[in-house]
Amino acid sequence: MNRTTFFAYARRAPFGGRLSQAQVDGTNAILDEAKRRSVSDRELAYILATVFHETGGKMQPVEENLNYSAARIRQVWPSRFASVAAAQPYANNPQKLANKVYGGRMGNTRPNDGWLFRGRGLPQITGAENYKKFGIYDAPEKALELATAIRILFDGMLKGMFTGRKLSDYFGSGKEDPIGARRVVSTDKASLIAGYYRNFLDSITAAKEAKVLAGEEAKPDDVPLLKDKTVQTIVTAGGGTFVTGLIGAVSNPWAFATVALVVVMAAAGFWLWKSGRLELKRA
Repeated sequence: MNRTTFFAYARRAPFGGRLSQAQVDGTNAILDEAKRRSVSDRELAYILATVFHETGGKMQPVEENLNYSAARIRQVWPSRFASVAAAQPYANNPQKLANKVYGGRMGNTRPNDGWLFRGRGLPQITGAENYKKFGIYDAPEKALELATAIRILFDGMLKGMFTGRKLSDYFGSGKEDPIGARRVVSTDKASLIAGYYRNFLDSITAAKEAKVLAGEEAKPDDVPLLKDKTVQTIVTAGGGTFVTGLIGAVSNPWAFATVALVVVMAAAGFWLWKSGRLELKRA
């Protein structure tokens, strides 16, 4: 797969025109694992689509946000909170809320288990039972480590460890059901994730059809100019100090504004002097 082509397509959709270094790193790690496990193109596209949705496009492990207002708590857990007033004691108190909504279920038996085993990961795992299933019960924070999160992601989706459904139930042997495949992880937003799936599948297809260009790589949009290889070559050839300072100013909006102001003032002064509107006299 030509990853330069892959990222060129994925940058446009579903990433919306920009890619950060963290997004590139997370996506590359998923592509590496898919290659190691010989995952099919359609399964890989759905895995990427799932991660894109579950992480809000970050492509890095995330932790469940439980810092909700009372109204939002009532909206998310209507069966547990009969009114906004009932939810008020848990508003903006993530630990208390986690122990309320997750306590006593999903293998949580101790007083603080709801908070300790809150959602973490690429698709997030929640509850002591799931942390045990994936071998990190004694170190739940490992779900936020990229390598561990990717292992959980692939084991969960390929082996059916999340819900009992696995990707091979929906892809392969003539099957392609990105709507139904949502059941591998959950049941919500199936159509939305299917759209992301098609974006990623287009990117994978284009990357496999493209001629591999040696030495090319995906270039994130948040890399400072002075760390760009092309710019480093220019700096070296230009002797360093002035060119480095100028490029550094461009990388820093405030410094750039200062440099621009100085240049404009110098140009204006030169024009005034050249046109005779400004006369310089010795004291």
